[in-house]
Formats: sequence, structure tokens, C-alpha cells
Amino acid sequence: MMDKDAALTITADTLSFDTVFTSVGSVTQNFTIVNPNNRKLKLNTVRLMGGSNSPYKINVDGIASTEVRDVEINAGDSVYVFVSLTVDPSSSGTPFIVSDSILVGYNGNERYVQLEAYGQNAHFLKNYVIDADATWENDLPYVISGGLLIKEGVTLTMEKGCRVYMHANAPVMVDGSLVVNGTKTDSVTFGGDRLDEPYRDLPASWPGIYFSEKSRDNVLTHAVVKNAYRGIICAGPAPGNAPKLQMNACMIDNIYDAGITALGSGISAVNCLISNCGSNISITAGGTYDFTFCTIASFGNSYIEHKQPVTYINNFDDAGNSYPLSTIFKNCIIWGDGGSIENEVVAEKRGDSNMEVLLDHSLYKAKSITGLITLENSIANQDPAFDSINTARHYFDFHLGKKTSPAVDAGVITMATTDRDGNPRDDKPDLGCYEKQ
Repeated sequence: MMDKDAALTITADTLSFDTVFTSVGSVTQNFTIVNPNNRKLKLNTVRLMGGSNSPYKINVDGIASTEVRDVEINAGDSVYVFVSLTVDPSSSGTPFIVSDSILVGYNGNERYVQLEAYGQNAHFLKNYVIDADATWENDLPYVISGGLLIKEGVTLTMEKGCRVYMHANAPVMVDGSLVVNGTKTDSVTFGGDRLDEPYRDLPASWPGIYFSEKSRDNVLTHAVVKNAYRGIICAGPAPGNAPKLQMNACMIDNIYDAGITALGSGISAVNCLISNCGSNISITAGGTYDFTFCTIASFGNSYIEHKQPVTYINNFDDAGNSYPLSTIFKNCIIWGDGGSIENEVVAEKRGDSNMEVLLDHSLYKAKSITGLITLENSIANQDPAFDSINTARHYFDFHLGKKTSPAVDAGVITMATTDRDGNPRDDKPDLGCYEKQ
């Protein structure tokens, strides 16, 4: 038996199956394990780590099995390992990135060869730059690795039903403009590219969407942003009085850090659901913000502990400089549960810059409210009675469950005449993004 320091050469550390499949089929690749020593070498094991449940199959030196043991390689000789993969690209349950690995064990050493493949038919884009106005249709999903950049002065329009799946290393960077034209029945979705259990519902599976200081004229309608590290980051104001970002009937859900991070920016949001984030809304360094008929709610669960206020607002930056701030929540629900937070609405001020935080006809949870927050016809610490919340099963329905909910008929009429589902609001509208039917 050779000692542990004996050399071994494996001709690949990763096998990538780059074929874009158009039908159910199998693709085969191989690598070689080489013994460069002047003595015979024994492989204790060559094992497919996913076992019999893996979509991959291996054949080692003519033996097809999930694990082949005690393979001898003569001095200066080698063995082939063939790897095949069978996928059904039309199956929506198949992850876009199908991963596994092969363990090569010898003389107390362990080496791994990684396996990765595209599992569905899609538009596969890597380090992709939008440098001219473009429109994405919903013919196939878009799978992004490395990142997506929309250059300054350029608009990317996503039509209804577009599905955008981001790899773990892939943010959406917007220096120009992003326009999303989703509908109630065909929303535009942004999420991670792992759709297999348990990864499909894990937060922090991709970085998020970043609107830079150069960006302007962004409109998201029926966009769903989920499972990111940060959902939306909006930095700097837009030119003129228009908001940098308009959000209509959007959902930002299951975000590890902040659902919306705003840094001296401008956002207008109507009928939006911002749910179950580490911190749902974080506003710093001033800016202008208007949230109307929004449900901003978090319940502590096994994915994300509820340890931060649902809404945090201040008028200063990291250097301590202060800026003007105007933030209005009208007909909103601001609620958190299942954690240690007593005040779900927190505001801090530094310097002499003008600062306005108004809760107008809104329901909120807070043990105490500072003088920085103005209350107008708002409801404190009354459970909004959402339809169904089951944190153990990660099931959250933020419709109002009962006509007796304090949020029912507690709002004031605005120009928003329908709710997130497209249902009409009456002359006594309900709070939050859903009107009780």
C-alpha cells in the first residue's frame, strides 16, 4: 500500500454539462484518474454522493454503480470515469442548476469532482449587459449567472409572465431603467435558480436588485421578488420630483436582510406586500417615500428570526450627515410577531434637517411611539387578523381573515380604487394591500 502522500492526478475538478436540452435526453462526459507513481495504487472508493436518487449515473473502469470500491491502477496507468445525466427540460420541478459530486478516496485522501448541468430549457445569460433598449418576453425563463447590468440611459422592459432566476452570484444592477409589466395572473418573478427542495424556499439564495444613483424612471408592476439576501436596494434620488422607483401591486418576500433598503432615495409604493424579511423596510439618509395600501408584516420562522423592526427610518448617513426626510404610510398595516421586537416602527433623527414620518389611517404595532412619528387616525396594537398564518409550515396568507378585523373599513379614500388582487375598494376601504371580500 502506498503512503498518504502518493500523487494522484484527476483531469477535471468540475464537469459542466452546458447543453441546453430541447427534449428528454442523456448527455455523457468523462474524466480520467491517473496514477503517475512507479507503484500500483488502489482507489478505496469512487462514489456518486447523491446516490441512487441522483439524476447522474457513473461508470468506473467499466463498472456502472453509484459506488465502485477497490479499484487498482497500475503504475503510470489510468482509469476512465464516465458520467451521464438524464433530464426532462419541460419539468418545472427540475432545478435549473442540477448539482452533485463524485468522491475519489484513496490512501486516506478525499478528492471531489463537482457536477453541474442546466436542468431546464431557458435563456442562459452570464455576466450579461443590457447596453441598448431591450424587451424580454415570457417565452422561456431567464437564468442569470454572474449578474445582470442595465447600463445608464438604457431601459429593460420585462413583459407579463417573465420568470427570472438568479444564480447565487448574480445581482441585478440597474444604472438605467427597469420596467416590469406584470399582471395579477401573470406576475414577473425574480428568485433563485435552485428549485429543488430544500433550496427553493431558502432566503439569501441570490443578492437582490440594486438601483444605483445613476438609475431613474423605474416602474415595477406585479413584480415578485423573493428569497434574496436583500430584496431591493434604492440609492440616491431621481432627477426632478418623480420617484426613482414606483411599485404597484408588488410582493417582496422571504428576504434575509432588508426587503427594501433605501439610501437617500425616492419610492412610491401602492398595494404592495413586503413580508417576512429580516427587516422589511430600512430607510436611511433621508429621501421621499410614500407607501399607500401596503401590508408590511413579518412573523418569526425557521428561515428568518424576527429580530429587527419591520420598519426603520432615519435621516442621516454613516458619517452622521443629516438630510431632509418625508415618509408617509397611508392605509397601511405595519405588523410583526413571533419575535422579541416591541416597536415595529422606529425613527431616529440627527441634525436640523426637516424630518416627517406620518402614519395616516394605518394599523401598527408598537409599545411606544417617539415624537418623531405623527399619528393620524391610526390604530395601535390591534391584531389585524390575517387569514392564515402557519409558521411551522411556512404558510402565510396576508388577506384579512375576518370582517371583524380592525383593519376593515378603517382606511380613507385615495386614487387607488382596486387592491393587489384587482378587486375594487369601497368608500370605506380596508387597510393593507388586500380589500376584504
